[in-house]
Amino acid sequence: MKLGRNDPCHCGSGKKFKRCCMGGVSKQHAQVVDDAETMLANNPGMSIDELNAVLQRQVQDRNNQPHPDFCGVTPAQMTNWLYAPFDQLQWVTITTPADLSASPVMRYLDLMLEHAMAQGGAFKATNKGNLPAKLVKQASELLPEFSVSQFQRHISISEFAGFNEDKFNALHYTRVLAEISGIIYRRSGRYHVKKAAQKQYQDMGVQAFFKPMLAAATGKYNWAYLDSFEYDVDLRTFWVFMLWRIQAHHSIDQLTQEVMVAFPDVLKAFPTNDYAPPEALLSGLIETRFIERFLQFWGFVTMDPRRCINGEPIALTAQAQPLLEQTFQFHLNG
Repeated sequence: MKLGRNDPCHCGSGKKFKRCCMGGVSKQHAQVVDDAETMLANNPGMSIDELNAVLQRQVQDRNNQPHPDFCGVTPAQMTNWLYAPFDQLQWVTITTPADLSASPVMRYLDLMLEHAMAQGGAFKATNKGNLPAKLVKQASELLPEFSVSQFQRHISISEFAGFNEDKFNALHYTRVLAEISGIIYRRSGRYHVKKAAQKQYQDMGVQAFFKPMLAAATGKYNWAYLDSFEYDVDLRTFWVFMLWRIQAHHSIDQLTQEVMVAFPDVLKAFPTNDYAPPEALLSGLIETRFIERFLQFWGFVTMDPRRCINGEPIALTAQAQPLLEQTFQFHLNG
Protein backbone atom coordinates (compact mmCIF):
# COMPACT_ATOMS: atom_id res chain seq x y z
CA MET A 1 0.00 0.00 0.00
CA LYS A 2 1.65 3.22 -1.15
CA LEU A 3 0.85 6.33 0.87
CA GLY A 4 0.82 9.85 -0.51
CA ARG A 5 2.26 12.70 1.52
CA ASN A 6 -1.21 13.97 2.44
CA ASP A 7 -2.83 10.59 3.10
CA PRO A 8 -3.69 9.62 6.70
CA CYS A 9 -0.68 7.89 8.25
CA HIS A 10 -0.96 4.11 8.56
CA CYS A 11 0.09 4.26 12.25
CA GLY A 12 -3.39 5.47 13.21
CA SER A 13 -2.29 8.78 14.71
CA GLY A 14 -4.81 10.66 12.57
CA LYS A 15 -2.07 12.89 11.17
CA LYS A 16 -1.01 13.19 7.55
CA PHE A 17 1.77 10.83 6.46
CA LYS A 18 4.16 13.75 5.85
CA ARG A 19 3.61 14.96 9.43
CA CYS A 20 4.02 11.54 11.02
CA CYS A 21 5.92 8.43 9.89
CA MET A 22 7.27 9.65 6.57
CA GLY A 23 10.59 10.45 8.22
CA GLY A 24 11.09 6.80 9.13
CA VAL A 25 10.37 5.72 5.59
CA SER A 26 12.82 8.34 4.36
CA LYS A 27 15.52 6.82 6.59
CA GLN A 28 14.85 3.40 5.10
CA HIS A 29 15.08 4.88 1.60
CA ALA A 30 18.37 6.56 2.49
CA GLN A 31 19.75 3.21 3.71
CA VAL A 32 18.82 1.59 0.40
CA VAL A 33 20.55 4.42 -1.51
CA ASP A 34 23.69 4.01 0.64
CA ASP A 35 23.70 0.26 0.03
CA ALA A 36 23.36 0.83 -3.73
CA GLU A 37 26.23 3.31 -3.79
CA THR A 38 28.46 0.93 -1.82
CA MET A 39 27.69 -1.99 -4.13
CA LEU A 40 28.36 0.05 -7.25
CA ALA A 41 31.64 1.29 -5.81
CA ASN A 42 32.76 -2.26 -5.02
CA ASN A 43 31.36 -3.72 -8.26
CA PRO A 44 31.75 -1.08 -11.00
CA GLY A 45 30.73 -3.55 -13.71
CA MET A 46 27.37 -4.39 -12.09
CA SER A 47 24.36 -3.74 -14.32
CA ILE A 48 21.23 -1.93 -13.14
CA ASP A 49 19.22 -5.17 -13.30
CA GLU A 50 21.81 -7.00 -11.18
CA LEU A 51 21.85 -4.14 -8.67
CA ASN A 52 18.06 -4.11 -8.41
CA ALA A 53 18.00 -7.87 -7.85
CA VAL A 54 20.55 -7.64 -5.03
CA LEU A 55 18.77 -4.71 -3.38
CA GLN A 56 15.43 -6.50 -3.64
CA ARG A 57 16.89 -9.55 -1.88
CA GLN A 58 18.30 -7.32 0.85
CA VAL A 59 14.92 -5.64 1.42
CA GLN A 60 13.20 -9.02 1.54
CA ASP A 61 15.79 -10.29 4.02
CA ARG A 62 15.21 -7.25 6.26
CA ASN A 63 11.44 -7.67 6.07
CA ASN A 64 11.71 -11.32 7.09
CA GLN A 65 13.96 -10.77 10.09
CA PRO A 66 12.34 -10.61 13.55
CA HIS A 67 12.24 -7.00 14.73
CA PRO A 68 12.79 -6.28 18.44
CA ASP A 69 10.46 -3.28 18.39
CA PHE A 70 7.68 -5.62 17.22
CA CYS A 71 8.35 -8.16 20.01
CA GLY A 72 10.01 -10.44 17.46
CA VAL A 73 7.44 -10.16 14.68
CA THR A 74 8.99 -9.49 11.29
CA PRO A 75 8.12 -6.37 9.25
CA ALA A 76 6.45 -8.63 6.67
CA GLN A 77 4.26 -10.21 9.32
CA MET A 78 3.41 -6.85 10.82
CA THR A 79 2.46 -5.51 7.41
CA ASN A 80 -0.06 -8.31 7.03
CA TRP A 81 -1.51 -7.68 10.48
CA LEU A 82 -1.85 -3.96 9.84
CA TYR A 83 -3.27 -3.94 6.33
CA ALA A 84 -4.67 -7.33 5.29
CA PRO A 85 -8.45 -7.82 5.16
CA PHE A 86 -9.91 -9.96 7.93
CA ASP A 87 -10.12 -13.06 5.76
CA GLN A 88 -6.52 -12.68 4.53
CA LEU A 89 -4.74 -12.44 7.88
CA GLN A 90 -1.72 -14.73 8.20
CA TRP A 91 0.10 -16.29 11.16
CA VAL A 92 -3.17 -16.40 13.08
CA THR A 93 -6.01 -18.88 12.67
CA ILE A 94 -9.48 -17.59 13.54
CA THR A 95 -11.96 -20.34 14.40
CA THR A 96 -15.65 -20.23 15.28
CA PRO A 97 -16.02 -21.95 18.69
CA ALA A 98 -18.58 -24.75 18.89
CA ASP A 99 -20.13 -23.22 22.03
CA LEU A 100 -20.75 -19.47 22.02
CA SER A 101 -22.90 -19.35 25.16
CA ALA A 102 -20.15 -17.49 27.09
CA SER A 103 -20.03 -14.64 24.56
CA PRO A 104 -22.33 -11.72 25.47
CA VAL A 105 -22.30 -10.41 21.89
CA MET A 106 -23.32 -13.71 20.35
CA ARG A 107 -25.94 -14.46 23.01
CA TYR A 108 -27.53 -11.03 22.46
CA LEU A 109 -27.50 -11.57 18.71
CA ASP A 110 -29.15 -14.96 19.21
CA LEU A 111 -31.91 -13.32 21.25
CA MET A 112 -32.55 -10.76 18.51
CA LEU A 113 -32.71 -13.39 15.79
CA GLU A 114 -34.95 -15.72 17.84
CA HIS A 115 -37.27 -12.80 18.61
CA ALA A 116 -37.47 -11.89 14.92
CA MET A 117 -37.89 -15.44 13.62
CA ALA A 118 -40.77 -16.04 16.02
CA GLN A 119 -42.56 -13.15 14.31
CA GLY A 120 -41.92 -13.95 10.68
CA GLY A 121 -38.44 -12.43 10.47
CA ALA A 122 -39.04 -8.97 11.96
CA PHE A 123 -40.02 -7.18 15.17
CA LYS A 124 -41.13 -3.68 16.09
CA ALA A 125 -38.58 -1.12 17.23
CA THR A 126 -39.28 1.53 19.86
CA ASN A 127 -40.18 5.07 18.81
CA LYS A 128 -36.49 5.98 19.22
CA GLY A 129 -35.45 3.10 16.99
CA ASN A 130 -34.17 0.94 19.84
CA LEU A 131 -34.73 -2.71 20.62
CA PRO A 132 -38.02 -3.46 22.43
CA ALA A 133 -38.11 -3.49 26.24
CA LYS A 134 -38.97 -7.20 26.34
CA LEU A 135 -35.81 -8.11 24.48
CA VAL A 136 -33.70 -5.77 26.65
CA LYS A 137 -35.08 -7.46 29.77
CA GLN A 138 -34.22 -10.90 28.40
CA ALA A 139 -30.70 -9.77 27.58
CA SER A 140 -30.23 -8.30 31.08
CA GLU A 141 -31.26 -11.60 32.65
CA LEU A 142 -28.30 -13.31 30.96
CA LEU A 143 -25.75 -11.42 33.08
CA PRO A 144 -25.27 -14.13 35.75
CA GLU A 145 -24.31 -16.60 33.00
CA PHE A 146 -21.31 -14.55 31.87
CA SER A 147 -17.87 -14.45 33.45
CA VAL A 148 -18.24 -10.69 33.86
CA SER A 149 -20.87 -11.35 36.54
CA GLN A 150 -18.13 -12.09 39.08
CA PHE A 151 -17.43 -8.32 38.98
CA GLN A 152 -21.11 -7.41 38.81
CA ARG A 153 -21.95 -3.75 39.15
CA HIS A 154 -25.30 -2.12 39.77
CA ILE A 155 -27.51 -2.29 36.69
CA SER A 156 -27.38 1.49 36.31
CA ILE A 157 -23.65 1.39 35.49
CA SER A 158 -23.31 -2.10 34.03
CA GLU A 159 -22.16 -2.59 30.45
CA PHE A 160 -24.01 -5.93 30.36
CA ALA A 161 -27.47 -5.04 31.68
CA GLY A 162 -29.92 -2.17 31.54
CA PHE A 163 -33.54 -1.07 31.51
CA ASN A 164 -33.36 0.08 27.90
CA GLU A 165 -30.93 -0.14 24.99
CA ASP A 166 -29.65 3.40 25.54
CA LYS A 167 -28.18 2.36 28.91
CA PHE A 168 -27.05 -1.13 27.87
CA ASN A 169 -23.77 -0.68 25.98
CA ALA A 170 -22.98 -4.30 25.14
CA LEU A 171 -26.47 -4.89 23.73
CA HIS A 172 -26.42 -1.65 21.74
CA TYR A 173 -22.97 -2.55 20.42
CA THR A 174 -24.30 -5.92 19.29
CA ARG A 175 -27.27 -4.40 17.50
CA VAL A 176 -24.99 -1.93 15.69
CA LEU A 177 -22.63 -4.74 14.65
CA ALA A 178 -25.57 -6.82 13.38
CA GLU A 179 -26.60 -3.90 11.15
CA ILE A 180 -23.04 -3.24 9.95
CA SER A 181 -22.65 -6.95 9.18
CA GLY A 182 -25.76 -6.95 7.03
CA ILE A 183 -27.67 -9.37 9.26
CA ILE A 184 -30.50 -7.03 10.23
CA TYR A 185 -31.82 -3.71 8.98
CA ARG A 186 -34.44 -1.21 10.17
CA ARG A 187 -37.29 -0.13 7.93
CA SER A 188 -40.72 1.36 8.65
CA GLY A 189 -40.23 1.15 12.40
CA ARG A 190 -39.28 -2.53 12.41
CA TYR A 191 -36.07 -4.54 12.55
CA HIS A 192 -35.90 -7.14 9.79
CA VAL A 193 -33.56 -10.11 9.45
CA LYS A 194 -32.33 -10.34 5.88
CA LYS A 195 -33.64 -13.34 3.95
CA ALA A 196 -30.16 -14.78 3.45
CA ALA A 197 -29.42 -14.38 7.16
CA GLN A 198 -32.68 -16.14 8.05
CA LYS A 199 -31.63 -19.17 6.02
CA GLN A 200 -28.13 -19.15 7.53
CA TYR A 201 -29.61 -18.99 11.02
CA GLN A 202 -31.98 -21.88 10.31
CA ASP A 203 -29.16 -23.98 8.85
CA MET A 204 -26.25 -23.18 11.17
CA GLY A 205 -27.57 -21.22 14.12
CA VAL A 206 -25.85 -18.15 15.49
CA GLN A 207 -22.41 -19.66 14.69
CA ALA A 208 -22.98 -18.58 11.09
CA PHE A 209 -22.49 -14.95 12.10
CA PHE A 210 -19.50 -15.20 14.43
CA LYS A 211 -16.83 -14.33 11.85
CA PRO A 212 -18.90 -11.71 9.98
CA MET A 213 -19.64 -9.96 13.28
CA LEU A 214 -15.98 -10.18 14.33
CA ALA A 215 -14.84 -8.81 10.97
CA ALA A 216 -17.25 -5.89 11.38
CA ALA A 217 -16.04 -5.25 14.94
CA THR A 218 -12.40 -5.04 13.86
CA GLY A 219 -12.78 -3.39 10.48
CA LYS A 220 -15.96 -1.33 10.24
CA TYR A 221 -17.21 -0.45 13.70
CA ASN A 222 -15.97 2.87 15.11
CA TRP A 223 -14.26 2.04 18.42
CA ALA A 224 -14.68 5.64 19.57
CA TYR A 225 -18.47 5.42 19.34
CA LEU A 226 -19.27 4.68 22.99
CA ASP A 227 -16.82 7.07 24.66
CA SER A 228 -16.16 10.80 24.74
CA PHE A 229 -12.38 11.04 24.54
CA GLU A 230 -11.36 14.28 22.81
CA TYR A 231 -8.34 12.67 21.15
CA ASP A 232 -8.44 9.70 18.88
CA VAL A 233 -6.18 6.90 17.79
CA ASP A 234 -7.65 4.19 15.61
CA LEU A 235 -6.62 1.18 17.67
CA ARG A 236 -8.26 -1.12 15.14
CA THR A 237 -5.08 -0.74 13.07
CA PHE A 238 -3.15 -2.66 15.74
CA TRP A 239 -5.83 -5.07 16.93
CA VAL A 240 -4.07 -8.29 15.82
CA PHE A 241 -0.76 -7.20 17.36
CA MET A 242 -2.46 -6.18 20.61
CA LEU A 243 -4.43 -9.42 20.71
CA TRP A 244 -1.25 -11.46 20.26
CA ARG A 245 0.49 -9.61 23.09
CA ILE A 246 -2.38 -9.62 25.59
CA GLN A 247 -2.86 -13.34 24.96
CA ALA A 248 0.82 -13.83 25.80
CA HIS A 249 1.08 -11.93 29.09
CA HIS A 250 -2.38 -10.52 30.09
CA SER A 251 -0.86 -7.24 31.32
CA ILE A 252 -2.49 -3.99 30.16
CA ASP A 253 0.48 -1.92 31.34
CA GLN A 254 2.91 -4.10 29.37
CA LEU A 255 0.65 -4.01 26.34
CA THR A 256 0.67 -0.20 26.43
CA GLN A 257 4.47 -0.16 26.53
CA GLU A 258 4.68 -2.58 23.62
CA VAL A 259 2.32 -0.46 21.51
CA MET A 260 4.38 2.65 22.24
CA VAL A 261 7.61 0.91 21.19
CA ALA A 262 6.13 -0.64 18.05
CA PHE A 263 4.19 2.47 16.99
CA PRO A 264 5.82 5.46 18.73
CA ASP A 265 4.03 8.04 16.64
CA VAL A 266 0.67 7.21 18.21
CA LEU A 267 1.68 9.37 21.18
CA LYS A 268 1.66 12.44 18.93
CA ALA A 269 -2.15 12.22 18.83
CA PHE A 270 -2.39 13.09 22.53
CA PRO A 271 -2.00 16.54 24.08
CA THR A 272 0.90 17.32 26.38
CA ASN A 273 -0.53 18.91 29.51
CA ASP A 274 -0.58 18.65 33.28
CA TYR A 275 -3.70 16.47 33.34
CA ALA A 276 -2.05 13.23 32.25
CA PRO A 277 0.97 12.25 30.15
CA PRO A 278 0.34 10.81 26.66
CA GLU A 279 1.34 7.34 27.91
CA ALA A 280 -1.47 7.36 30.48
CA LEU A 281 -4.00 8.59 27.92
CA LEU A 282 -3.01 5.81 25.50
CA SER A 283 -3.33 3.26 28.30
CA GLY A 284 -6.83 4.54 29.04
CA LEU A 285 -7.82 4.16 25.39
CA ILE A 286 -6.48 0.63 25.21
CA GLU A 287 -8.24 -0.35 28.42
CA THR A 288 -11.57 1.15 27.40
CA ARG A 289 -11.76 0.45 23.67
CA PHE A 290 -9.75 -2.72 23.27
CA ILE A 291 -10.06 -4.58 26.57
CA GLU A 292 -13.44 -3.53 27.97
CA ARG A 293 -15.50 -2.80 24.88
CA PHE A 294 -14.06 -5.33 22.49
CA LEU A 295 -12.52 -8.32 24.26
CA GLN A 296 -14.93 -8.26 27.22
CA PHE A 297 -18.03 -7.71 25.08
CA TRP A 298 -17.10 -10.81 23.08
CA GLY A 299 -16.37 -12.92 26.15
CA PHE A 300 -12.65 -13.29 25.35
CA VAL A 301 -11.39 -11.79 28.64
CA THR A 302 -12.61 -10.42 31.94
CA MET A 303 -11.10 -7.46 33.79
CA ASP A 304 -11.51 -6.65 37.45
CA PRO A 305 -12.81 -3.04 37.57
CA ARG A 306 -11.10 -2.44 40.92
CA ARG A 307 -8.03 -0.22 40.93
CA CYS A 308 -6.99 -0.77 44.55
CA ILE A 309 -7.20 -3.53 47.13
CA ASN A 310 -6.87 -2.50 50.79
CA GLY A 311 -5.69 0.90 49.64
CA GLU A 312 -2.92 -0.49 47.45
CA PRO A 313 -2.98 -0.09 43.64
CA ILE A 314 -3.16 -3.31 41.65
CA ALA A 315 -1.81 -4.11 38.21
CA LEU A 316 -4.40 -4.05 35.45
CA THR A 317 -4.73 -7.50 33.91
CA ALA A 318 -7.01 -9.12 31.37
CA GLN A 319 -7.97 -12.62 32.48
CA ALA A 320 -8.23 -14.85 29.42
CA GLN A 321 -11.41 -16.86 29.03
CA PRO A 322 -11.67 -20.16 27.11
CA LEU A 323 -13.22 -18.43 24.09
CA LEU A 324 -10.01 -16.47 23.50
CA GLU A 325 -7.83 -19.47 22.77
CA GLN A 326 -10.67 -21.31 21.05
CA THR A 327 -10.99 -18.41 18.61
CA PHE A 328 -7.42 -17.21 18.02
CA GLN A 329 -4.39 -19.43 17.55
CA PHE A 330 -1.12 -17.68 16.66
CA HIS A 331 1.59 -19.62 14.85
CA LEU A 332 4.47 -17.28 14.12
CA ASN A 333 7.10 -20.01 13.87
CA GLY A 334 5.23 -22.05 11.25
